This record gives sequence, structure tokens and C-alpha cells, in this order.
Amino acid sequence: MSNTADRSQAIKDKARELGFLACGMAKAEFMGEEASRLEQWLRMAKHGQMGYMADHFDLRTDPRKLVPGAKSVISLAYNYYTPAKQADPEAPKLSTYAYGRDYHKVVKQRLKPLMAFITEQFGEVAMRCFTDSAPVLEKAWAQRAGIGWRGKHTNVIRQGNGSFFFLCEIILDLELAPDAPATDHCGTCRRCIDACPTEAITPYGVDGSKCISYYTIELKDAIPGNAGDFRNWAFGCDICQQVCPWNRFSMPHQEPDFKPKPELMALSKEEWHGMTEVLFEELFQGSPVKRTKYAGLMRNLRFLNK
Repeated sequence: MSNTADRSQAIKDKARELGFLACGMAKAEFMGEEASRLEQWLRMAKHGQMGYMADHFDLRTDPRKLVPGAKSVISLAYNYYTPAKQADPEAPKLSTYAYGRDYHKVVKQRLKPLMAFITEQFGEVAMRCFTDSAPVLEKAWAQRAGIGWRGKHTNVIRQGNGSFFFLCEIILDLELAPDAPATDHCGTCRRCIDACPTEAITPYGVDGSKCISYYTIELKDAIPGNAGDFRNWAFGCDICQQVCPWNRFSMPHQEPDFKPKPELMALSKEEWHGMTEVLFEELFQGSPVKRTKYAGLMRNLRFLNK
């Protein structure tokens, strides 16, 4: 299969068969515009304590430094939307992506058969896969590959699907036909900007150091008393996605590993605030919430209860 368009289509068909929401291709090259934007964002200290965002700048802005000789970047989306809600409306809230098993492991596992298919179809191909696990500008690649556009809240939005999906990539030294970049469809809407209780969002920008997700996941110190109203979010925050009109098109995922534990969804407000470390370990085994550790989650809950 020597035709680049045929190669791309074969990979897209296989990705769809494997359960991916979307798949697109882009040319592997230095990301000049994104590099300038990232440099300015870092200079303004909008990454807060996320020091890793400043690490490996050269790798982050050029995929050919991650996979020498890389010719293409395959960008994929994997749905995690669920209409399931926590039973107690007053219970501290978790971001939807944290209801199930850690997505890093799940999505990487789903990428392996696609990589095996590429090898089977096209011979030995140097490639690496990533899902929020390396210095890769995932949102920029998703836009370049036509997966969706970066909304005013900076999450990637896809027409007909919304934004409740994980991004992942395969960087490889196989030439593929690139897709047209996604175009912006936010228009004059500013619901995400107006709804953010900590005023972290400006049009097409987020001050990471003000974001509720940053405070409840990334920040290692005590949460400042003037951090703002967290609206009862204990881990992450979905407000900007919940108010986005495009998410009326979100459809429930079909991934068993993302199915929320019934005992987690049934927790009352009192049970959350009285959670023991033993219960924490039991409820969140294999969950993204383990990233905060028990002490971090308790810190978040104390802040909500102040």
C-alpha cells in the first residue's frame, strides 16, 4: 500500500473498528506558532507549580525529537462521556474522566492493536504512542489533524461529539496523507468564560494557576484561602465542558473500564468528608484520583468545607 491516502484511510478504518471516536493525520514538523504561544504562557507563569510544563521544550515542540525520522503524527480521540451522576447532589464532585480506571493505562492498551496493525500492514515502522504521558502538545496536534478545534476554554471540541474525550497520538516514521486542520466553531459564545468561578479562562487561554483542576490535582501546597469558589469540586472540574453547547451532542462511551463504581457514585456528602484512608485505597484503586493521594483529597475536602 504505497499511496499515502490509502495508508491513512486504512489506519482510520482500523481505529474506528477498535473503538476510537476519531482519527486524523498531520505532518511531523516543528510547531513554530505553538512554541511561541507556549513560551509566552510559561513566561507569564500561568503553569503555576506545574514545572514539568517547562521541561523538554524542544521535545514538546518537535515530534521528530521524540521519534527520530518521524514523518507523521496520528492523533486520536477516545470517548469518556457518561450521563451517570453521583447520587447525592451535595456530595463533593469528581470530574467525569475520573469515574473509572486510569485513562493513561486504558487508552494506551487500546492503542497497541492499532500499532500492531500498522506494523502488519506496512512493515517495520519506528513509532511511539502517547496519551498525556510525555511532552507532546496533544491539543495542537488534534487541531492540526482535524480531530477538532481548541475552544475558548482550550479543550478540543469536535462537531457532533463535543469535548468529553481523551487525546492520544502515535508518532511514526511512515508518510501519511495529512488531514485539513479543524476550523473554529465557537463563534461569539462565551459560556465557558462566564461560567468559570475562579476566572481562569480568557478567550482561547487558561491561567492554569487559577484553574480548579490545578488546585485540586496539581498543586502540592495548601490551597490559598483566596482561591475562589470551587462549587464543590473535589477532584478536577467539568464546569467549562458542562456549559458548552457542543456537548449536547456527547454520546455515552462504550468502554467497560470507564464504568463508574456504584459504591463511589453512591457516596453521600457525609461519607466523603468522613472517608478513611482504607476506604480511599479501596474506592480509588486504579483510578486517576490516586494522583492526589489520600492527604491531597482530604486537603481538597477541607477547603470545600471551610
